[in-house]
Amino acid sequence: MTQIDAAWGAGPSASYEALAETFRPVFQKIAAGAVEREVSRRLPYEELALLKVARFGALRVPREQGGFGASLPELFALLIELSAADSNATQALRAHFGFAEEIVSTQSRAWQTNWFERLAAGDTVGNAWTEVGDAKQLTFSTRLARDGERWKLNGTKYYTTGSLFAEWIDVTATGEDDAPIGILVRTDAPGVEIFDDWDGFGQIGTASGTTVFTDVAVEPAQLVENDGRIQYGQAFFQLVHLATLAGIGRAAATELATSVAARTRHYSNGAGPRSSEDPQVLQVVGRVRASAYAAGAIVLKAAEALQRAFEQRLAGNADGEAAAAAIADIEVAQAQVIVSSLVLDATASVFDALGASATRKGVALDRFWRNARTLSSHNPRIYKDRIIGDFAVNGAPHPAQWRIGKVA
Repeated sequence: MTQIDAAWGAGPSASYEALAETFRPVFQKIAAGAVEREVSRRLPYEELALLKVARFGALRVPREQGGFGASLPELFALLIELSAADSNATQALRAHFGFAEEIVSTQSRAWQTNWFERLAAGDTVGNAWTEVGDAKQLTFSTRLARDGERWKLNGTKYYTTGSLFAEWIDVTATGEDDAPIGILVRTDAPGVEIFDDWDGFGQIGTASGTTVFTDVAVEPAQLVENDGRIQYGQAFFQLVHLATLAGIGRAAATELATSVAARTRHYSNGAGPRSSEDPQVLQVVGRVRASAYAAGAIVLKAAEALQRAFEQRLAGNADGEAAAAAIADIEVAQAQVIVSSLVLDATASVFDALGASATRKGVALDRFWRNARTLSSHNPRIYKDRIIGDFAVNGAPHPAQWRIGKVA
């Protein structure tokens, strides 16, 4: 069934349905085990392996380099569909797609060719960016130090989402000159330990836990070439979360409709003979679905802003990229405020259309709200209203990419 037939709206391009059909059988397999994985806390190793075999991680790689050549709106439309199957899978690949975007946009042909080959072969990249405890906002305690002709990496990172499933980890550290530096490390390299110790109440299948680096040998070729990072990176990473939220909303709406259609028990004071014929119940189902529809439409509109920034970068227009990225930051901020509210309200409302039996752990309907609440806590939306208002009234740009930690 196409998105149009399902009333989720047309895809972002004329060729989208053909592209999506490549992956929908995989999405269906992932969705089939979502509840079981949630209840048993089974990590989606097999499911992410299916995506690797399908080369889902090579969506943005050009066709002539072994990828699919997807546009950014096409990428985000597919991320919504994947998130409807299992939002954990999308978040586990968030760092990967951010890294892939840097590779697609880099001016270094040697670096690009090397990584295109790996991405087209199915390799994925996790992250090791964030530090906790006494970590400072502007520096990293994880350090890269010279050891003869190469280096040694030492440190501990948290929220290393996706790394447990990946072949590579994109690590940020402090280099010899006390400046930040990026390193690509193999997950199976000696001295790398990855733990599934994430204890949040949502997105529990993302393995967003701790990674420890102990005297990990680093060769010069593993240092990230920095020819100017993409200027729309902040908007890109946030929009992945919003696509994930939109997919959660879509899944909640679909599961709710299925549950109401199958429900035979009903209340004596209901407004119809059974739930599927009760106008008040149908109103809840309709509002949940409408919220999911709106969330998806907003995400795809914001993705168009990212595509404009990418095209400016590809054309070598740094000023044009900066201007387009600044607008993309505002558009994504506007999207974040509304999409977060739509999906949080919708996933909480699911239970209004069902009985107390819907709260049973084995049904796992609560996963939609828990996952949405967890994702909505990233890059807190409480700051976005002010930022948007400052732009509207004073023309102030969105602040530069944020960092978290102690101020001093």
